[in-house]
Amino acid sequence: MFIRCSQIFVFIILSVSSMAQYKSFSINAKGDTINAINLNGQKTGKWVIEIPELRGEPGYVEEGLYQKGVKDGYWRQYSIEGDLIGVEQYKLGGKDGLQQYFTFLGALEHEENWRGYNPEDPYDTIAVYGTGSGEIIDYKIVKAEPYSVKQGEWKYYDVQSGRLLKTEMWERNVLQKPNTVQSVVTGDEKKKKIEKTDEMKAWELKNKGKKRVMRDGATGL
Repeated sequence: MFIRCSQIFVFIILSVSSMAQYKSFSINAKGDTINAINLNGQKTGKWVIEIPELRGEPGYVEEGLYQKGVKDGYWRQYSIEGDLIGVEQYKLGGKDGLQQYFTFLGALEHEENWRGYNPEDPYDTIAVYGTGSGEIIDYKIVKAEPYSVKQGEWKYYDVQSGRLLKTEMWERNVLQKPNTVQSVVTGDEKKKKIEKTDEMKAWELKNKGKKRVMRDGATGL
């Protein structure tokens, strides 16, 4: 009885402490504080957010950390059934680095690379491309904006075989060109190896080592 009362007392103390730090919060099944809003009105700490179904797209749950009101660090997405369907990285509220997305069966569907805003580097150097040729003709310095841009390689996979289907190369939301969108050639699309007949094998064996040997199209050897 004493132990149970002590546990209830500790819970009350923690709850009062949390109420003093936050405008609002929730407690999950493990007793952890989640979905908290601090006294400045900012989301903070661990959040678990349920996204409802929209326009035929299935709903999902995402969880991760908020720092000063914005997403920061690793965030994970789960199906309503609890299957991992996405792993994202955030920096100061914007996507930054590698993002991976999976099917409900766990197969890798596609990968994205993003570049987040860095307040310690307030300027960016971007390439200037010529018209027609697509070659870089100059560079210019621009003020960086606090948002994420597509930056680097994006990959798309066949979810059945895991084979890479297509790659894209992005620089500051601009799809690079020329010829930077590449569809990966599948095994069926590769030139098939010609099966040699017995006559072809006999002719090659007979003329092995000889120079400038030509076949005249006759059926005889």
